[in-house]
Formats: sequence, structure tokens, C-alpha cells
Amino acid sequence: MKFDTPATANPTDRMKVLGKPIDRIDGKLKTTGTAHYAYERSDAAPNAAYGYILGSSIAKGRIESIDVADAKAAPGVLAVVTYENAGKIGKAKNHTARMLAGPDVQHYDQAVAVVVAETFEQARAATKLLRVNYARAKGNFDLAASQGSATKPKSGTPDTAVGDFAGAFAKAAVKVDERYTTPDQSHQMMEPHSTTAAWTGDKLTLWTSNQMIAWAVGDMSETLLIPKDNIHVMSPYVGGGFGSKLWIRSDAVMAALGSRAIGGRPVKLALARPQVMNNTTHRPATIQRLRIGAQKDGKITAIAHESWSGDLPGGGPETAPNATRLLYAGANRMTATRLAVLDLPEGNAMRAPGEAVGLLALEAAMDELAEKLKMDPVQLRIVNDTQVDPEKPSRQFSQRDLVGCLKTGAERFGWNKRNPVPGQVRDGRWLVGMGMASAFRDNVTMKSGARVGIDKKGMVTVATDMTDIGTGSYTIIGQTVAEMMGVPMDKVIVLLGDSSFPASSGSGGQWGGNSSTAGVYAACMALRESVARKLGFNSNDVVFEDGKVKSGNRSVSLSEAAGDAGLSAEDSIEFGDLTKTYAQATFGAHFVEVGVDSATGEIRVRRMSGAFAAGRILNPKSARSQVIGAMTMGVGAALMEDAIVDTRFGYFVNHDLAEYHVPAHADIPMQDVFFMDELDEKSSPIKAKGIGELGLCGVGAAIANAVYNACGVRVREYPLTLDKVIGKMV
Repeated sequence: MKFDTPATANPTDRMKVLGKPIDRIDGKLKTTGTAHYAYERSDAAPNAAYGYILGSSIAKGRIESIDVADAKAAPGVLAVVTYENAGKIGKAKNHTARMLAGPDVQHYDQAVAVVVAETFEQARAATKLLRVNYARAKGNFDLAASQGSATKPKSGTPDTAVGDFAGAFAKAAVKVDERYTTPDQSHQMMEPHSTTAAWTGDKLTLWTSNQMIAWAVGDMSETLLIPKDNIHVMSPYVGGGFGSKLWIRSDAVMAALGSRAIGGRPVKLALARPQVMNNTTHRPATIQRLRIGAQKDGKITAIAHESWSGDLPGGGPETAPNATRLLYAGANRMTATRLAVLDLPEGNAMRAPGEAVGLLALEAAMDELAEKLKMDPVQLRIVNDTQVDPEKPSRQFSQRDLVGCLKTGAERFGWNKRNPVPGQVRDGRWLVGMGMASAFRDNVTMKSGARVGIDKKGMVTVATDMTDIGTGSYTIIGQTVAEMMGVPMDKVIVLLGDSSFPASSGSGGQWGGNSSTAGVYAACMALRESVARKLGFNSNDVVFEDGKVKSGNRSVSLSEAAGDAGLSAEDSIEFGDLTKTYAQATFGAHFVEVGVDSATGEIRVRRMSGAFAAGRILNPKSARSQVIGAMTMGVGAALMEDAIVDTRFGYFVNHDLAEYHVPAHADIPMQDVFFMDELDEKSSPIKAKGIGELGLCGVGAAIANAVYNACGVRVREYPLTLDKVIGKMV
């Protein structure tokens, strides 16, 4: 099905099942421990051996020699695989670094060897017996020191220029020109990267924790240099990813190599938490410069956003200026992105790449502008709203209710009680302040397919390689099928995460929910047509409800229509040019109250609230769960998350959850979430959009702005740790 014209009335508009706060259909399996994750597939891959990876102890250089004799002789060891005996290995085009080092080493903790043994403990112990001699080379590990050598990246966000920014900024009545920095961050999902791998002849089966099944097949094909048809990937349950599992990592490759080395016997391998930090991907640090010029009435006349980040050779930038291109009006504007070569572990996508860190800077700068204007920060954003793409005014937004989010959010939060003068509100020893920020995230769509079938009992089964990374994919896909086929949820079976199923959008970039359900919609429309044709009904007036197919005065049960042989149909959604014709995005407004301890500088979030516009909300319960999780992640980005680089040796020092701090329950207050009533018929047939990343975008800046309002200290270097606050407090 081609989606190239705006959606009209269709069966999803009935909203008998869609739009309802239905509990997750996979929830019982997960809470009872009966959902099998990648490392737990003893049911499908019994008698598995265990793999353990040895990572490089240098960040850049060459392997001079590897002595494996002692490791191979250790108790229980079945095989040791290095680049010397692994056979020819390729590098997938999606990978910046190779999954197996040798002889060159590209980053610290890059996989050097895998030891396979009868037990996990034996494999881990034997890795300590490997003797690797390295020739260390000098590397670049410091973004600030490398900023001057950064160049325009070959891919990613291009530089943009509209009007005369320099001239308009010079003439502006009120100006902001500030530098902001964000640190490297780690995904830190609950489930580490894990794989169980097994070979049958030249056929490879992977049970792996991955967000994008079709990409995983392609990555493995290009890495192991075998045909895609020889690879079967399954990932029905994923314990979180946040972008770190968009592509296969060394756990999958090394488990596969280890299994091949022992004759195809299954090998299970999970990365230890320190390996997750240094062996996989991370969100790169940024240096950002924001310049905004405005008239005295608050209208922006000039806006510029420049960003510097780093990655390995061949990598890409963190696209921090993304949101600035579309969020606010202003005739004169420019953005620029620069990339430095850093020999740190690979920088890549982490939840809301670009916007998450870009809005930490932009929305803080907007607060600084509001202060200089002596203008309410909410009103400043309303004054600068736009219903068209500021770079291409002829391109309208498909739906844009930022103003509604700002007004609704402010009213629900009690923004009118805010004292605009910093340091004036106390609660005992706590200085109390309020801050806010806009939320923005692009609405990305991806081709997505599914297969839907009805059996003789009237059960409807949907199969797609879509993944559920804790987002509720099982449930919203089930709701879509139930709505389209007119059956209750207990008549729907949802099968996900298997490369033998039709290829879906996968989970990432906030495209998963909207795109995958649109693909299921397309398959259901094909199945409805097939049922109508079999029954001799006019498909234009056929109604599917209560487990029956109705047309005029005729009514046939789905089980009867399916017959003994059953019926099935397969289709995919392909998105046309509507994303080019219309700017498509999701919007929101964050409001936060913080307390700053007047004696210690400790920061506590006291209240959080947000209003969001993201098309049709398919399941308000799981959507709220996504948003409060994202808001929680934003607290981490604002106050604590910082992957600290040892700039001598090129690795992340605080590589575990004891020292890489993330929010705990005690850090998070009750979170108020409100969804605006919105349908976007230009986004998808279901008129939905993504929601999973929007809640992260802007919340960190709202916290920083609240801290300033509380104590008068403006911190532009995230995270806002107490040492940056206490010495400057009023």
C-alpha cells in the first residue's frame, strides 16, 4: 500500500479498541519470567556453551601478537577465536568500527578474542590467561582539544543558511551568544547486549537482543560474508535499547564465530556492563554555540546554532542543530555541524539523537533571551511560533500545536505562580524555582510490512519482524488488528521479532509505533478485501465487527469466512512524498519545579509536567509510560549522566552503574502527562505519530532553567552537578 495522499475516514476511526488504555499483552510473560530473552534460549538452543569477550586494553594501535596457549589449556575451554583464526571478516556498512580487532585496534575494549567454554566462569577466567602484546599509537580523545581540527561531515545534517544572519544579528536589539556543552552519555538499558548463536551446516541462527531485525540480518551478512538467506534472527523480547541495539554488536558476531569454532553447538554470550560502556556505542559529547537576536517585542530576527562533536574515522556527527531548523520563526538563520576525529568507542544514535542534546542548548538559550527581554518564557515561545518550515515558508506543517501545548502545560502546572526573579522563593533550606522548555522531535516514517491471517476458530494472527523494546509494540499492534478486523483483543495473536516474518520498520527514531501499525493496517486492508471477495461482498460497504463480516442484511462469522484452510494476506506500507510536501514533527512543553539546597547546592526535582501533541495516541497507558520514561531520562541528562573520558588512554572511566549515575526512584516525583487531542492525516493511515522520544526532548533544559530561577546560577555545561552550582549561589 502506498501512502501518498492524506488519510480519510477508515476503520481505525471507530476507536473501539485503538485509543484505549489496554494493559500490555506481553506483561504477564515479562512479570512472571516466562518471556525468553536472548540469553535465556535454552528452550530453543539446549546444551549451550558460554562465550566471553576479551577487549582491547589500548585505544589505538596494533596487535603485535596473541598467545592463546594457556587459555586453550584452561579447564572447560572449547575454543579461542581471534582475528588470526576467525577466517575472513568484513565490516558492515552500518558499522564505524569492526566488530573484531586485528591487527589494527580502533578503540578501547574493541573485541580482540572470544573464549568459549563449558561454563561462564571458565570462559571468563580463561580470558585472563590470554597474552596480547600491543603497539600503542597516539590517539585523539578530547573533543575540546580537537575542536579546531573539526571539519564539515560528509553525511548528516548539512549546513544551512537563510537570509542574512550576520547582518540581522548585528542589528538585533537584544542578543544571546553563549556556549553550551553536553558530555558523552551511555544508553544503560537494563538488558545488556546478549546473543545465543548456533549453526546448522552453513545456516546461522541468532537469538539476539536487537531493535532492527532486517538490519541485523544485513549486518551479519556483511560481517560474516555469508548470504542473508543463511541467517535467521529472532528477537521477540528486548530489555531496552535506546538506540544501542539498532545494529548488531560484538556479542552477536563473536557468539557466531565461537559457535562456528565448536562445530555449530550453541554459544551464549552477554556483554558485561563495562563492555556495554566501552565496546558498544554511546551518545557523543557536543560543544554548541547559540546566537539569537530579537526585537524588543521578543520576535526573533536572527538565530544560529553551531555544533561540534567527534567520532571514529568514517563516523558521523551528533546532529544537534536539527530542532533549531524547525522550532521557531526567524527570517535570518544558519546552522552548522562539524565533526572531529576521536579515537573513542563509536558515537552513534541514542534516544532522540540530535534533538535531545540540541534542545539542552537551544531551550536554555531561549530562557536567557526571555530574561534579557524581561519577558515570560512561555510567551516568548508563543510569539515565535510558526506554522511553516522557517527555512522553506511554502512548506506547511502537517499539524503543529506547540502553542496549545505551551498554554495547556502552563495552566496544568500553575506557571502563573512563578516568581521571575531568581532566588526569591524558599521552602526551608531549599531555594525553589520553576523552569520550562519546548519539546520537539521529527516525525520519521519507515516502510513496514506484516502478514495477517484468520483460522477456522476465528483467531486472527499477525506476524511482523517488528520488535518490542519495552515500548508496548505487542499491544498497539494487537489493538490495530482488533480494530481493523472487528474482533476483541483476546482473539488476536501477535508474533514479533523474527526475520522469517515480513520486514517492518523496526524500533528506533520514534518511527516504530506509527510505521509498524501502518504496515499492519495495510495487511489488514488486504485481508479484509480477500474476505469480502471470498464471500461475494462489496468491499466498499463491508463492516467487520463482533467477530463477523457484515454487508447489507448478510452476516458471516470470521471463522466461517476463513474455513478449514484459513485466510491470510500480506502487505506493507510505503510512505510517499507527504513528508516532503509537509513538515512533520511532534511537539510538547515541559514544566519543572526544582529545589536547590542553599547549603550544599544539591538539586532535587520536585514536580514535572508536560503537554504533548503527537497525532492519534494509540494506547494512552503505554504512551504515558514512554513519556514518563523519557522525562526520567531527561533528569539524568540534566543532573547526573556523564561518561567521563580518560584523555590519556581513551576510555570511559566510570563504566558501570555504580559510577555512571542514572536516576533512581527517589530522584523522580509524580509526573503529570497530558496528550493534546490531535489527528495527523498526513502522517499515516492511522493518523498517529511517534511519541517515545519526544518526552526526552527539552526536559533537561527545563530543569536547568528551573535551577537558574531557584538560585540564580546559570550552568551551561551539562550535567548540573552541585560543584557547578554551590560556588556561584546568591
